Amino acid sequence: MNLARTWLLATALLASAGSEAALRLVLDSDDLDRQQRRASQALLDEALDALPPLLRERLDRPVAVRWRSMPATVYGRAGRFSGIELNAALLPALSDGSAAHQQTGRPHGSQRRELLATLVHELTHLYDRARLWPANERRQLQRCRRLAASLGAVGLPDACRGQTARRFTLSDDPYLLDLAGWPQRIGSRGQREHNNAQRVRSPDVYELSNPREFVAVNLEYFLLDPDYACRRPSLARYWRTHFAWAPPHQRPCSEGYAYLNAGGDFARQPLASLDPERVYQIDYLLAEANQSWASRWGHSMLRLVICAPGRPRGPDCRLDLEQHLVLSYRAFVGDLQLSSWDGLTGAYPSRLFVLPLAQVIEEYTKVELRSLASVPLRLERRQLEALVTRAAEQHWSYDGDYYFISNNCAVETLKLLRSGIQSPRLQAFDSILPNGLLDGLVARGLADPGVLDDPREALRLGYRFDSFRERYQAMFAVLQELLPIEQRRVEDWLALPAAERRAWFPRAELRASAALLLLEQAALRRQLLLAQDQLKRRYLGDPHATQPGVRKAGDALQQILAGSGFLSRPAELLDSGYGLPQADERRHLEAESQSRQHQLRRLSDDLDREVRQLLEPALLAELQAGEANLAALRAQLRALHQAGGGLQLP
Repeated sequence: MNLARTWLLATALLASAGSEAALRLVLDSDDLDRQQRRASQALLDEALDALPPLLRERLDRPVAVRWRSMPATVYGRAGRFSGIELNAALLPALSDGSAAHQQTGRPHGSQRRELLATLVHELTHLYDRARLWPANERRQLQRCRRLAASLGAVGLPDACRGQTARRFTLSDDPYLLDLAGWPQRIGSRGQREHNNAQRVRSPDVYELSNPREFVAVNLEYFLLDPDYACRRPSLARYWRTHFAWAPPHQRPCSEGYAYLNAGGDFARQPLASLDPERVYQIDYLLAEANQSWASRWGHSMLRLVICAPGRPRGPDCRLDLEQHLVLSYRAFVGDLQLSSWDGLTGAYPSRLFVLPLAQVIEEYTKVELRSLASVPLRLERRQLEALVTRAAEQHWSYDGDYYFISNNCAVETLKLLRSGIQSPRLQAFDSILPNGLLDGLVARGLADPGVLDDPREALRLGYRFDSFRERYQAMFAVLQELLPIEQRRVEDWLALPAAERRAWFPRAELRASAALLLLEQAALRRQLLLAQDQLKRRYLGDPHATQPGVRKAGDALQQILAGSGFLSRPAELLDSGYGLPQADERRHLEAESQSRQHQLRRLSDDLDREVRQLLEPALLAELQAGEANLAALRAQLRALHQAGGGLQLP
C-alpha cells in the first residue's frame, strides 16, 4: 500500500470515527472493481448486522478491512495495521456468487459462510483484547495521560491508575473459563489448568488452543448457528447474559437432554432423555470410606432426584427411586486392572458416568459394604437446572485424566458444581477429599446435613442407605448367641473356608439356620469379588492362555471392555456435529447404542458360561463349596419349617 492510499484510508477511518460512536467496518476498495466492492461490502454489512448491539457500541471504532494474499488454508486474520485481512484468493468466488455454494469441509460449510465467520472471529478478538471504558472514563484517562506527559512522569499518576482496569473482557472471566474447560487447578490459588479436557464433540478443535480462541470460535457459532443454544446451552446462556441480547434466528430446542445410562443391565435401551423440569432436587451423594486403599476417603457423586412422569415436583418425588440417577466421575479402567501407579500418574481417563440409583446402592451397600449419605444441595431453581444442563454437556464433551490425588472424584465434582451453579462461595474453595468436599459445602451453606440427624428417619426417607455390614453383623450376633463359635467379627466368619462354616450347619436350629443363610449369601458375594479380582489380575488377555475355553472367556472380557466404553464416552457413537446431540443425531444414537447393547448382552452371556474356566482350581472349588452351602441351608430351612415353628428373625 503506497503512502497516498494509506493517507486516504486513514482519512476515511478518522471521518468514520468522528461521524458515529460505534463500530464501523471500512473497506479498502482501491484495487477492487465495482462487483468486488459490492460483494465485499455486502459481506461486511452482514457481519456487522450479526454482531450484538452491545459489542458494536463498545467497540466504538472504525476497523479497516482489506483483501490480501496469504496461504490457501487461511481465510483471514487480524492485520498488522490493527484491521482485518481476508484471503484475496477467495475474492473471485465471493464476487461472482459461487462462494455461497462451494462447500469447504470446514465447520461452517460454504466458502462464504467461512468468510463471514472469519470476520466475526477477528472482530471478537478485537473486542476481547481491547481496553474499553465508557466515554466519560475514556476522556478521564486521556486527561490523565496528558497530565503525566506534561509532568514528565513515567507511566500514569496514582490518581489515574484506577482507570486502567480492563472492562468487558471475556477470555479472562473466571466463570467463562470454568465453562470453557480451563477450571481452577486444585491447590494453586486460582491458577488454571493448562490443558482443556472438553475435547470431545467440539465444533472446531482450534477453540482448545487457548481461551482467546475459544471465545472467538464460540462467538462465531453463537451468532451464526441457529442450533448453538441447543448444542451448548450453558455457553449460550453466558453470551445472552453478557450481551443482554440473543440472535433472532435461534431454533427452539427439544425437551430433555440425551444421555447414555451406564447401568449393568444390558437388556435395556441405554439411550434416554433427561428433562431438567422433572428434577426436584440434587443431592451430594457420599459413599463412605472403607479399608480399600482406593476407597479410604470415600467417593463423591451427585444424585438427581427425578419425579416420575406426571408427578408434580415436590417432596414425594424422593419416593420415585426407580427414576433417580447418579452422576459419578470415575476412572475408566480399560484393562480391568486398577493400578495404583497408573492412578497416581493419570493413566486412566476420567469420565462422567450416568448410573441408576438402584445399581449404585447395590454396588456400595451390598458389594463394597459401604454406607451412602445423600445430602440435599441448597440451590435456587435456576441453579439446579443449570447444573443438570452442565452435567449433560460434560457427559458428551469431557474426557479428562483421572489422578487419585489431584483430579479424583471430589475434584471433578467440585469443578462441575463451580461451572454449574456459578456460586461465588465455591471460587476460593479447594478439596481433594470427598468427605472434605461435603464439609465445605455444608460450611458454605450449600448443603443441608440436618436430614441425617435422625438416623431412622434418614433411612426411611432415603437420605441414608446403610451398609449391609450392619445387617450381617446382626445375623452374626445371632450365631454368637446360639452357637459356641470362636470368631468375634463377621469379617472373620466370612473369611473361613466354606467347609469350616458348613460344619456348624447340623447344630443350627431354625433361627440360627436363617442367620447362616444370610451370611452364606454374603460369603458367596465375597467369593465372587475375589474371583473377579483374580480375573482382572491374572487372566485378562493372558498371552499364555492356550486352552480354547480360556481364550474364549478372555476374549469375551476384552470385548466387553472395548464395547462398553461408549457408555462413558457416548460421543464415539457419532462422527459429526458438536455439543449436545439433536433430533437427527438421536435417531442414529438410538440405533447404534441398541446394537452395541445387544452385542454386550451376548458377550455377557458367553462370559457367564465360560468364565469359570479362567479361575484357579482352589478359588473355583471354594466358589462351588459356597454355592453348595447355600443349597444345603435352603434345604435345611425347608425341613425345619416342616418340622414346625414359625420363622422369627431379629
